[in-house]
Amino acid sequence: MIRVLIAGLGNMGFSHALAHHNHPDAEIVGLVNRSGSPARAPLDGYPVFTDFRQALAETKPDLAVIATYSDTHAEYAIAAMEGGAHAFVEKPLATTVEDARRVTAKAAELNRKLVVGYILRHHACWQRLITEARGLGGPYVFRMNLNQQSSGETWETHKALMQTTPPIVDCGVHYVDVMCQITDAAPVRVHGMGLRLSDEIAPEMYNYGQFQVIFRDGSAGWYEAGWGPMMSETAFFVKDVISPNGSVSITEADKAESDNVDGHTKVGSLLVHRPEGDDSIALPDEPGHQELCDAEQAHMLRAISEDTDLTRHMNDAVQSLAICLAADESIRTGRPIDLTGG
Repeated sequence: MIRVLIAGLGNMGFSHALAHHNHPDAEIVGLVNRSGSPARAPLDGYPVFTDFRQALAETKPDLAVIATYSDTHAEYAIAAMEGGAHAFVEKPLATTVEDARRVTAKAAELNRKLVVGYILRHHACWQRLITEARGLGGPYVFRMNLNQQSSGETWETHKALMQTTPPIVDCGVHYVDVMCQITDAAPVRVHGMGLRLSDEIAPEMYNYGQFQVIFRDGSAGWYEAGWGPMMSETAFFVKDVISPNGSVSITEADKAESDNVDGHTKVGSLLVHRPEGDDSIALPDEPGHQELCDAEQAHMLRAISEDTDLTRHMNDAVQSLAICLAADESIRTGRPIDLTGG
């Protein structure tokens, strides 16, 4: 039985906690919630802490699941690993590349398992998209976005997230990771632009951004993300991969309510286009958000019990974060960012 401490009980943290609550090989030993308020059912019977380090010391978990705000991810992950636990960290792994590398270095130094919450890696339909795109051959053009017309409680959550992390980083790491899995080439250059579209967020933050990334094999990617009540729900979910030999696109039409978390991973069907003809691939019975969180946590538990080598996973997580943070730097400085180190 693997003893699990969950830090953060927002949307993702609660779902990860449910996954362990229902897993036969996991035992939740504590929940960390800044407010100290009890968790809602069915998690209301577990001990609740307000301080992460105190919870680590008192519960001595084998695994810490970290789903707090981004600026605590690196600190909490390192503290967990130094305390003897493996770590699952929600994306993004950190708010700087330096901190992300410190976390992965600590995992290697202490022989801890570290998994980053890239939920699309556990979604068979997204993996099918990657397989179909790779089958076409590169170089590729990636066109991807995820804009969210958020209001009420969701807009409040987005504003809280934007205290530390812009949308193009928080959401972008998922889709940049998909680009990197398809092209398997190193990123070379990033150019971004963004705009602050609300007086309700800090003057130094922006709630709309887009960027372009060039890869060493000549592939080019575009990503766009915006949050807030002003965002359009026209063409807010674009997922296209284009190559000299054709294209692969998500064609699921039922994309109402752009802030619905279940819709963010839903594929429904793929359209594989080649000059000689099109092939529509239906993908019924997709997993929902909770099923994907269940799969992520089952993967984490297996990585511990089977001593899985996660080196490539950790390197990929740092690379996708580095691209998105370079886009953020480009937006703030107004210049392209060279990722070659030259």
